[in-house]
Amino acid sequence: MNVQVLTDPFGRPLWASPALPGAAHDLTAAREHGIIDALVDAGLKCWTDKAYQGAASNVRVPFKGRRLKQWKRRHNTTHAKIRCVGEQAMAALKGWRLLRKLRCSTNRITAIVKAVLALHLAAASG
Repeated sequence: MNVQVLTDPFGRPLWASPALPGAAHDLTAAREHGIIDALVDAGLKCWTDKAYQGAASNVRVPFKGRRLKQWKRRHNTTHAKIRCVGEQAMAALKGWRLLRKLRCSTNRITAIVKAVLALHLAAASG
């Protein structure tokens, strides 16, 4: 399953996309759900992993390669520090046992993910 999740700068999940089959590439899923276009239209910057290479100018990705110059390594370190907040939100959602081994239709997965997101937000604010 492929579900795109947007978080705020503090790592709170704000939105989860409808589920797509697991074979869908992350960038394809983001484009299909209109995430890339919405970020460009709003002028927002977004820090992502290497799967989003070439998405848009405001979508920040780390440099690829093993033998990077020192400034590129520093950039990747800073990038990882910013991105880890969003990754922690994903880890919190994946902590729900129900989401780990789902084997059902993408429609059901979408409903389950939305419910888990609502429960997670309610528990976090409580």
